[in-house]
Amino acid sequence: MRESSACIVRLFVIALGFIALSAAPASSQTGSPTPSQNAASGKESAPDVPDAIQVPAGEEVVFFAHATGSQIYTCQAGAEGKFSWALKAPDAELHDRNDKVIGQHSAGPTWKLKDGSAVTGKAAAKIEALDPDSIPWLLVKVVSHDGKGALSNVTSVQRVHTHGGQAPAQGCDEAHKGAETKSSYTADYYFFAPGK
Repeated sequence: MRESSACIVRLFVIALGFIALSAAPASSQTGSPTPSQNAASGKESAPDVPDAIQVPAGEEVVFFAHATGSQIYTCQAGAEGKFSWALKAPDAELHDRNDKVIGQHSAGPTWKLKDGSAVTGKAAAKIEALDPDSIPWLLVKVVSHDGKGALSNVTSVQRVHTHGGQAPAQGCDEAHKGAETKSSYTADYYFFAPGK
């Protein structure tokens, strides 16, 4: 009799455990939302970056794009006559968080969206990526605007979460002067504007 009572108690405890698990909030089972997206408001949050590439105080994220494409390099002679790969331009498609193509990233550097808005920037600061085969993370200051749309008020751009894109270690010498090569890369771009 005691054994059957003990067995019933154990089954009851197990059942309570299952009930507690099923009643737990979904966030505790699946993890918190990605740090770059605020689930409550639906707005993008700024990525976690070192101080060196932080945007000026008062700016907030107004747009996000994920780039997939290439960094184009040209074989050139430096001041001392030594040949090396020099960045010519990026050539990438911009995607939203649903992987829909929403624009293009090209020489300038320029980001142009299908809504007609575009910005061109100039690198203001950089930090090396943790992966040596990946291009640096950047802070870019916008120097010109074109068109009306999501990028109309953008003043800063951060390039983060880079993967790939570095120039080849070899293959650039006098015999290959002017040659071009492409290195595949992906990156996230966060576009900032002054807060309202």
